[in-house]
Amino acid sequence: MDFLKRTVTAVVLLGAVFLVVQYAPHWVFFGLAQAIIVAALLEFYTLAGRKDLHPRKALGIGLTLVVSLPFVFRAVPVEAALFAVLLASSVYYVVTTNSVEKLGRFPASFSVTVIGALYVGFTLNFLYRIRLESGPFLLYFLFAVVFLGDSGAYFIGKPFGRHKMTPVASPNKSWEGSAGGFLFALAGAALARWVLGLDVPLGTALLTAVVVHASAQVSDPMESLFKRAAGVKDSSNALPGHGGFFDRIDSLILAGPLFYFIVKHLWR
Repeated sequence: MDFLKRTVTAVVLLGAVFLVVQYAPHWVFFGLAQAIIVAALLEFYTLAGRKDLHPRKALGIGLTLVVSLPFVFRAVPVEAALFAVLLASSVYYVVTTNSVEKLGRFPASFSVTVIGALYVGFTLNFLYRIRLESGPFLLYFLFAVVFLGDSGAYFIGKPFGRHKMTPVASPNKSWEGSAGGFLFALAGAALARWVLGLDVPLGTALLTAVVVHASAQVSDPMESLFKRAAGVKDSSNALPGHGGFFDRIDSLILAGPLFYFIVKHLWR
């Protein structure tokens, strides 16, 4: 039954992602991307709340929307948006920290609220920028590298994994699985380049896959640290058989921005 749920959810998600990435107008894609980012951010804050870090969810959502502005309006500099996040959060906490109890919560609350908006909101908006500047095909390339790499790590690591890679963050991950992930990521890059007809040398595509998948192998156990610290297996049960939104997009948190910069500076 769990396998069936996972399969049905995966098929529905893949179909929905393809339709949105391929056909949605930019403003629709942006709106849906923000909805998913906010859902993942709320799951992040829920994990933080389980450790009594007192994130301010409404503030975090507002900060996330602020850091999304440079990705939509080129006239808004990134540094201006980041400063606005610092300014808005500072004003908020100066005004609302009006008791000894709130003062004790302030350092953790401020830190986790702002970090959440940047760690989840700022990074994932690079997916929108990739599509806006380069079209849907490069997103497919990124997805092929990241998600086939994740699958390879699972399918190789489960039967052959002997040497733990991150025993505290993610005890099930192994060096053998990591090697399998890189092989699958390389295969995904080569296949995506061929199928999509991307005008990039094969060597460049493969090197990109290695670097991008390496970043995904960092952000995945990073999310696991948050979950293990909170004492939960999944960030939520929003996606039957797949956990939550934060669980599904964690590998893109570092891979998306890194891929964007590689394409912008090395592919052209």
